[in-house]
Amino acid sequence: MITPRVSDISGITGKIAPSHLAESWDNVGLQLGDPSSQVSRIMVALDPGRPAIEAAVEAGCQLLITHHPFIFTPLKKISTADETGRLAILALKNDLSIISLHTNFDIAQGGVNDLLAGLIGVKEAQPLRITGGEEYVKLVFFAPHGCEEQLLGALSPFMPNIGNYRDCSYQGEGTGRFTALAGARPFVGEVGKSHTEPESRLELLLVKERVAQAVAALKGAHPYEEPAYDLYPVLNRGGSYGLGRIGKLAEPMRAGDYALRVKASLAATGVRLVGDPARQVKKVALCGGSGVSLMHEAQRKGADILVTADVKYHEAREAESLGLALLDAGHFSTEFPMVHGLAGQLKAALQAKRFEAEVLEYQGEREPFSFW
Repeated sequence: MITPRVSDISGITGKIAPSHLAESWDNVGLQLGDPSSQVSRIMVALDPGRPAIEAAVEAGCQLLITHHPFIFTPLKKISTADETGRLAILALKNDLSIISLHTNFDIAQGGVNDLLAGLIGVKEAQPLRITGGEEYVKLVFFAPHGCEEQLLGALSPFMPNIGNYRDCSYQGEGTGRFTALAGARPFVGEVGKSHTEPESRLELLLVKERVAQAVAALKGAHPYEEPAYDLYPVLNRGGSYGLGRIGKLAEPMRAGDYALRVKASLAATGVRLVGDPARQVKKVALCGGSGVSLMHEAQRKGADILVTADVKYHEAREAESLGLALLDAGHFSTEFPMVHGLAGQLKAALQAKRFEAEVLEYQGEREPFSFW
């Protein structure tokens, strides 16, 4: 087993929720800390506030992974005069790094909205608002025998999942030939002499938006001074991705009954329903957190109800005019399931890579609103 570094965990989270999925206004990824620091204990939380940071420090964690970003708007200073500065200094003093997965984890397959759909009984969930689709590039490169796993590991964060399979590649055998010129520092062979070397040819797909990063990772991990590689455009396309989800319940339900089911499933303190509690609902749209802006897509795609949070009065009136029921289950309750879901994904990814690090779920967060 290997003790990972922050950069290794960042690579794993980049695979779970690729940064290119994030909205343009968002700030995701490593927010604070040293990428080269070793990590033996990780805490996952919803919010990067004082309770979570203090809990991570007390538990001896070197990394805190949150949904909401620690740094959302540009900082003009880091000072103990404000809470963000105080928390940044607290984390740095205790060697605690912070990674945030926000809208990229909302959109990602298996992310916030898929976790929410599973909890509230929505089957065959598909993206509600399409924001893009993955384009691929094929990378072919050559390496001396014995280096294949090291190089594939470096490229793993930039490779797409293919259906329910990850880290897909193809390997063939061949012979490389080259002559090192004056000034070269060859890994094998000698300067001025033609050299042949048994090599592996490896082929894999890359997400187009991350090709430059992948090539940099390949060069950084490859033992050759000048690794040979080719990039090919391909017509293969990945699936569409986007905000929210839409799917169906196993059986139609009264809206009021479904509201109670959602409340129980999310352990919500309270829910608010817009629309007739007696109406039948079968097709359900959803978006964890503030997703009422998706109501028009939900109505156009035939949803009977949209489950989300942070619904305002005039938005409720607009939904009534559209004939769409709304269920406000709370920002906290619709997003908090990400803590357990992400922790599980991290544990599986760490085990697959033979990394030894403990993953803790922060359970001290609570709904900030009281219902009377």
